[in-house]
Amino acid sequence: MFGFSRAFWTANFVELLERGAYYGVFIALTLYLSRILAFSDVEAATIAGTFSAALYFLPTFSGAYADKIGFKQALILAFSLLTIGYFGMGVFPSLLEDRGLVQYGDHIVFKGLRESGEKFYIVPILLFIIVGGSFIKSVITGTVAKETTESNRAKGFSIFYMMVNIGAFGGKTLVKPLRERMGDLGFINLNYFSAGMTFFALLIIIFLYKSSKHTGEGRSIGEIWNGFVKVVTNMRLVTLILIISGFWIVQHQLYATMPKYVLRMAGESASPSWYANVNPLVVVLTVAYITKLMASKTPLFSMTLGMFIMPFSALAMAAGNFFSVDEINLGFMSMHPVAFMMVVGIALQALGESFISPRFLEFFSLQAPKGEEGLYLGFSHLHSFVSSILGFGISGYLLSKYCPDPQLPEYINNRAAWEQASSQAHYIWFYFVGIALLSAISLVIYGKVVRYLDSKRNF
Repeated sequence: MFGFSRAFWTANFVELLERGAYYGVFIALTLYLSRILAFSDVEAATIAGTFSAALYFLPTFSGAYADKIGFKQALILAFSLLTIGYFGMGVFPSLLEDRGLVQYGDHIVFKGLRESGEKFYIVPILLFIIVGGSFIKSVITGTVAKETTESNRAKGFSIFYMMVNIGAFGGKTLVKPLRERMGDLGFINLNYFSAGMTFFALLIIIFLYKSSKHTGEGRSIGEIWNGFVKVVTNMRLVTLILIISGFWIVQHQLYATMPKYVLRMAGESASPSWYANVNPLVVVLTVAYITKLMASKTPLFSMTLGMFIMPFSALAMAAGNFFSVDEINLGFMSMHPVAFMMVVGIALQALGESFISPRFLEFFSLQAPKGEEGLYLGFSHLHSFVSSILGFGISGYLLSKYCPDPQLPEYINNRAAWEQASSQAHYIWFYFVGIALLSAISLVIYGKVVRYLDSKRNF
């Protein structure tokens, strides 16, 4: 169909289903952990950050295993694990019913669970999703690469990118109506939706996916590990990874800080999952134009512009607390100032991403030793591993310090105490202004140092 094979279209459709399942759960993961399972902000952020980091670290290794067993078997394994994991997240709270569901302020949690270690049994369930999800990125992109030719590869990857964004948009859009209909129980039932999506994808793979191009290829896991060691001992690349991690630390606040911050500061009627959709929408609308605009510029120049946009993004997110009005009238709708400025900040964040992401891989490959670009690019997402750990960890600490959960025992019947505790909630975003600005300045210095070292080498 349209010059592409059945395997190509099958892979892209299940990618849409998988992204819908993943983003629907991920945008609400910290809320699920805190509101349903009574984890503290720091505990929830640590678990969610580790979850995200592992999903960025493992694909290169699981991709090597997928090459050995074949893409179809790898996808069957992946979607089986994902279905078990998402279904497990839905079932797990019911296993604690002997404690009795209790209304804890505005939230539904389990009696005594705040002090219990039983809630940590969710971690092994999340491992199913981590391992299953780690196969998806490498296998689906591998399928797109192998099922296209030089003449239609660019079109093939644009279709893939569109499917990713449609799935992400759809998954996050579903969260609000589930919450409106079911309250906090919607965070549980969302997992059943995701399990249904991945089970549907599993059936499609079993009955429709067929290709003989994907077995017995690629590097061994040992070779990939040696490549990883090379990357982490290459100071030029490690420095670049750490600098660009500053951008992604701010970017990850879309999932780490924003949902809890908006619901606590703008009220339960806010729609953080819908606000998050502004990011892919702006990227899709601007990335092609910005990439074309920056075509004559160096990757470093484009990346630096994007990095200097990020502090303004975080400033906008902080600015919602500066308004003295309860609502901002936009003509066609009204929004709480915190929610409105969050949307502005997310839009700026997406604009920065459009300058950075398309050129990062190009610049990263230029820093790798000649002849080993492909091996090194396999670890180009290490910045997201680093930024997930740091970004979520910082988020948990800052939320507990500046914007605590109003349903904690000390605040449930004392609204004035909570308002006092959260009066400087916007300070959270000033930390991210500092991180973004430091990263942007560091990238400028890095570029000058790299050019100096290269000029000496070529002299």
